[in-house]
This record gives sequence, C-alpha cells and structure tokens, in this order.
Amino acid sequence: MTDRTAVLAQYLVPKQAITLLAGRIARARGGALTTRLIAWFVQRYHVNMAEAANPDIASYATFNDFFTRALKAGVRPLAQADLICPVDGAISQFGRIEGQQIFQAKGHAYSSTALVGGDATLAAQFDNGHFATLYLSPRDYHRIHMPCAGRLTRMIYVPGELFSVNPATARGVPGLFARNERVVCVFEGARGPFVLVLVGATIVGSMATPWHGAVNAPRPGRLSEWRYDDQSIEFRQGDEMGRFLLGSTVVMLFPQGPLEFNPAWQPGGAIRLGELMAQGV
Repeated sequence: MTDRTAVLAQYLVPKQAITLLAGRIARARGGALTTRLIAWFVQRYHVNMAEAANPDIASYATFNDFFTRALKAGVRPLAQADLICPVDGAISQFGRIEGQQIFQAKGHAYSSTALVGGDATLAAQFDNGHFATLYLSPRDYHRIHMPCAGRLTRMIYVPGELFSVNPATARGVPGLFARNERVVCVFEGARGPFVLVLVGATIVGSMATPWHGAVNAPRPGRLSEWRYDDQSIEFRQGDEMGRFLLGSTVVMLFPQGPLEFNPAWQPGGAIRLGELMAQGV
C-alpha cells in the first residue's frame, strides 16, 4: 500500500468508533483471552519483555496494564545532559522553529499556535526556538518522562482528529500534529518555559498524566484548560510525566537560545529514554 492510499483510507474509516472499540477491549479484564491478546502482540511487534519490571504476561489483568508496563530498574540510565530523550521510539523530526512554523515532513509544516490549541501568547514564547517530534511505535515503552526538571504551570486538552501518526501519515496529512487530539503540558524550567504535547491517534484509548489521571476519557469534544500557578507540581529530570494507552507521538517545544541536538540524531533513527537529546551551548 502506498503512502497516498494509506492516508486516503484514513479519511474514510470511522476513526472515532474504532478508537472507542479498541479502548473497551484494552480495558477489559478478559482473563485467558487478555493473555492471548498480549502474547500475540508481543510476538507480532517483537516486544522485549526482558526489560519489563514484570515480564510475566499472564499476570496483567488488562491489555492497558501490559501496554503501560514499567521498565526494570536501571535499564534506561540517564545521560549527563541538559535535555535527555523522554521516550523510547523513533525520531520524526527535530530542529529549529522557523518563526512559528514547525517542520512536519517534506512539503508540510504547521504553526506552534495551532499545536497548542490557538493560544498565540503561549506559542510566541517559542518563536524561532527549537522542537523535537518523537514517534512511539506499538512495540515501544509507552511512558513519557521529563527531558529536564520543571514545574507544571498549565495543561490544555485540545480535541481533534484521530489520524494515525506513523511516518507515512506524517508525510501525507497536512498539519497532522496540530489536527489530532492532544494534551499540551506547559512547564517552567531553569532555561525558561517548555512544552510537551502528547498527540493522540487512531486506537489511542486515552492519554494520562500522574497529576490528573486520564485526560481525554470520556472525550469532551471541547477545549479544556487547567492552571497550576497556585500549586507546586514539580518534576525532576527523568520523572514520569505521562503515558499513552496505545501508542502515539510527543512534540516538544523549547524557547529561542543556544541549543545543540545530539549529533548522532537523524530523522527515522531509533531513540531510547535517557539518552542525550540536546545540550545548551
């Protein structure tokens, strides 16, 4: 199937209905049926259960419990870096934000204002700054960790489409990451504000954070915002800040200033939680 055919099919299928059904299956306590589903998934996607804190697939009560499994202590050491990679997965794109334009794929860009749900004041803090878009495939570990220490100031839920976020779709759907459902998490760090955007996709049952729980279940269909200015919700570098119930993409925004990404990084390359992502220079 070509990229064009795959993308066309996504415009036609009932993505919301498929996602609701997948969410119900993933939450179901199906006993032996759940175990068989997990066993099929592990084999189909070559999931490395030796890295899991609990490698016994029969002990997971639901598919969601398996999918958001914790890693064994010590398997993802943290690099000595200003910014560490927050996920396991693959690099979609990274680099400089051109004004407010974020590069998606050849022939496609989208605005930072659209990405954060239309808040031009928030987006302006990242004009000519830096971004990284990281894709989590089905086989990957699906918790998201902090690239650096930060204090949570806002969270914005933005309703949207549920296109797949795989590389073929990124090449074929204009403004993909600013069209899909997403959760925008705004932090204040030592180098200023930064944003982590959890992007939803087809069959992503929900996106959750440790301070809120599931953010988009049920889907309200309207933009919602939470402010935490009067609270002290702080995270250290490497702390868990969210998770996907089925896989998706994280987009990060950082302000203008000296920043040098890992010279070994390239679009399409594999990445691991904790490795060096970028250094201030």
